[in-house]
Parts: sequence; structure tokens; C-alpha cells
Amino acid sequence: MDGDRVDIDGGIMEGGGQILRVSTALSCLLGLPLRVRRIRAGRSQPGLRPQHLSGLEMIRDLCDGKLNGGEIGSTEITFTPGKIKGGTHIADTKTAGSVCLLMQVAMPCVLFAASPSELHLKGGTNAEMAPQIDYTVMVFKPIIEKFNFTFNCDIKRRGYYPQGGGEVVVQMSPVKELSPINLTERGTVTKIYGRAFVAGALPIKLAKDMSAAAVRCIRREIRDLYINIQPVREPDDQAVGTGSGIIIVAETSTGCLLAGSSLGKRGKNADKVGIEAAEMLLQNLKHGGTVDDSLQDQLIIFMALAKGVSRVKSGPITLHTQTAIHFAEQLTKAKFTVTKSEEEDPGNDTYIIECQGMGMINSNL
Repeated sequence: MDGDRVDIDGGIMEGGGQILRVSTALSCLLGLPLRVRRIRAGRSQPGLRPQHLSGLEMIRDLCDGKLNGGEIGSTEITFTPGKIKGGTHIADTKTAGSVCLLMQVAMPCVLFAASPSELHLKGGTNAEMAPQIDYTVMVFKPIIEKFNFTFNCDIKRRGYYPQGGGEVVVQMSPVKELSPINLTERGTVTKIYGRAFVAGALPIKLAKDMSAAAVRCIRREIRDLYINIQPVREPDDQAVGTGSGIIIVAETSTGCLLAGSSLGKRGKNADKVGIEAAEMLLQNLKHGGTVDDSLQDQLIIFMALAKGVSRVKSGPITLHTQTAIHFAEQLTKAKFTVTKSEEEDPGNDTYIIECQGMGMINSNL
């Protein structure tokens, strides 16, 4: 601590951009001045990349804060938050940096603003090393809204690696407080659906091949369910550049949503893209948890802010989740416990993540 400034080591655990997202969002919400050192020390190109910088600048603008050290490649920043305000905010990575990661940092903050917010997020909508926008809309949105808020996500334009150029508009109203969630009953899988997409110069046949390969792969494990993976060609006026990919969602009798996804790239066979997504989905279904690996860590900040006890059953705890828990506990009064789930078949690697939330109250409302 430097005075009352919280000191964060950005090189520990996951050692990437997530530490920056969780700690700056919480700094903004709690009014805690922050210093983050050794930013992304665990990455091959350490320091701030364009998407991290645009996320930081958006948080700074959201709360009229002060940011020092905000330039590409910087490995240390200090951030002094002000008061969170609603209104329209724009973040543009100017690259294929993920709009979904921008959303992750901003969303908890604008929930506690004084008035409704509209976020214009520009960059890659379907990017490597980040959730695809389809995942955000099909899985993240319905589950995260269980914390008792809603948001609208309008995909204006899709953008792919390397040039980005996508744009998503997110609208949300503030809340007084967040309710805790209880996601501990998986239920049985009732349907499997998804979309395989191509855009730009790629033929629809690739989308059909991805879809067919994914269905064949899932059929080997799950025989009795209708699987509906729609092949789609993105309209030219709604997509920038050339891209392809697939997302497959399994829905259960208790309303759980688990997914597998994969992106195409030059030289990667369409069948392989479909099979990768199908295998990821089957892997997520195998552990018996109620959330998949991609959602696990995204729930942590909301569990920490909610009022009361949240419980989520998950598969093996990812390093991203361990990292999010570590920094949520360091910055808030929330308390997490992770215990091996006992009622399962001993062969299953299932855990209960429990959190006594801090009960953040929106003093603006």
C-alpha cells in the first residue's frame, strides 16, 4: 500500500490482461486508487496491448478518473477513480482486440452508475484467446442476468483478425444491488444448437463442413438428441474482413448453458474447426458442472459484488478463475471457498465455488 493506494502485482498467477480487468473494475467500483506493476509479465509480449489500453481508457472515462502510464507496452500504471457516470462511452481497440474483453471490464462498473449507459465497443468480435461475441450473447448473457440485471447487446458489425473493425453496442441500466446466484443443479441435456459462420471471401460450404463435422463428433457420445447447428454466411454489410468459426451450446433441463467454440484460420481444415468445438463442448459436459470453462472466471466479479451467498458447481478450477478469486478477495470484502463436490461420481472432477458477496450498494440510486 502506498498511502491508501492498492498495489497489484500483474505478473502473478495467470499473469495476463485479466488481472488488469478485474482490479481496475473493482478499483473503479470501490473508489480505490490502484497501482498495477509488472503488467502481463506472464505473456510473450509483456505490457499493455491496444485492447488493454482501450479498456483502461474507457474505465477512466466512465468515472472521470486519472490514468498514468497508459501507453502501449507500458508495464506499470496508476489509476485514481472518480465517480461512475452513465451515458455513452466508446472504446476502440483499432485492432482485432476483443470487444468481449472490453465488455468484461466495463459491465460491472456501469451497473453501479447513476444513469443508463450505452457502450460502443470496437475491435474483433470473434477473436482468439477471448470469448466470441456469439458466446457472450448465447451463454454469458442469459446466465449473468441471473444476478438480477439485464442488458442489450446489438452486434452492428463483425470484425475478424487481423484488422478488426467490428462494433457492438451494449445498453444497460444501473441496479441498486446484485442478487446472489445458485447454479448447482446440472439437470440433463435437453438440446444442442449453434451456428457455424463464414464471412468475407469464404464460401458457405465451409460453414456446412464445420457444422457436419461437429454433429458427427457429438453423435458419437450423444445419440438421442436432435442437434441443430445452423451454417450461416454473415451479410457483407455486417462484417469486415474474412473470418469463420463455430459455437455449439448445450442447454439443460435446469437452464444451464455450456458451450464449445473454435475459430477458423488460414490452413486449418473446416472439419478440424468443427471437431475442436464439439470436443470442447463434450469436455465441458463430462465434468458434471453447471458452467463451462469460459464462464467460470467471468462469474467471479459478480459473485464478489452480490449481496448474499452465491454457489456455482464447476469442473476443474481454471487458472483464470483462481486469479479472479485472488484479486476479488484482495480488493473487496468478499470471501470465496472452493471445495470438491462430494455428491458426484468420484471419477468426476467437480467443485463448488461459494462466495459470501460484499453486497455492493449503488449509492447513486
